[in-house]
Amino acid sequence: MGPEDHGPAGGRASYRYAQTRSALRRVIRSRRRRRWLLEAAVAVACLAAVASYLGTEQHPTPRREQSVLPAAPSGRPVLPSPGGPGVQGAAVTPGLHPRQRTPSPAPTPDPAPSTAPPAPSLAVSQADVPALVDLTAAGPTDWVHWGLLDSGAPVHKRRGSREIRDEGGRGRRVAYRNNPEEYAWQDGNPVGAARGTQAGVYTCGAGNGFSLSVAGDGRQRTVRLFAGLWMARARLDVRLSSGGPTRTLRLEDPHTARTAEFTVRFRAARGAKLLLSWTVERALGDCGNVSLQAVALR
Repeated sequence: MGPEDHGPAGGRASYRYAQTRSALRRVIRSRRRRRWLLEAAVAVACLAAVASYLGTEQHPTPRREQSVLPAAPSGRPVLPSPGGPGVQGAAVTPGLHPRQRTPSPAPTPDPAPSTAPPAPSLAVSQADVPALVDLTAAGPTDWVHWGLLDSGAPVHKRRGSREIRDEGGRGRRVAYRNNPEEYAWQDGNPVGAARGTQAGVYTCGAGNGFSLSVAGDGRQRTVRLFAGLWMARARLDVRLSSGGPTRTLRLEDPHTARTAEFTVRFRAARGAKLLLSWTVERALGDCGNVSLQAVALR
């Protein structure tokens, strides 16, 4: 230990040094306490803010249903009124719990679709024949024309359904070339096209005529029959091979030729046929006859 450590001066220096160190420790502890207090205040403020935020949220309290309804004066339970307190509630079926409703009656199932085929139908109308008949347009399904080649060889629609059938008829057929109207096509066989032919066939005498048929397919179909007469009263009989409605039309001219377009709309089951009979009902002159030009199927 040196000489500066001894004596009154050295003691005072040591005393001041100790006081300085003690003051520094007090300052450090004071600063620490202030920092802790500041941090604690910040933490408390954050917790208060979170609690305040959570306290402002509104959560609807689930409504608790009563397990037992108060009895009405009649002794039957009633439902709470939708209008709130003070409004008389509607009576419910005994045994139902609150807020339950009487079940709706079970819906009546739709009736099963009918599997029965449509009823057969038949309708016939008559009109004048156009000056030019386009068989390609009139018969997209099938068509037949008579008289162009000879009395026994008709022209058919090329790739047609062949559902128009010539069933014959009484009397001898004769071809002619002076029909009042013309017929044309672009899809024929064996004659591919005709620009406007006046050919047809006829047969003379009462009771003679033509018999035709068209196949049914279960749907409604349309047949156009182009026919005529000469000095006769002619009769068209239309019926279905399966039975049902029948139709009869008459056409007459005692002096000269007359033609008509007969439109037949029919429905027949698959396998059944539409039957057409065009005959001389009464001859009114020499060789009173009926004629046949064409039939078209749509």
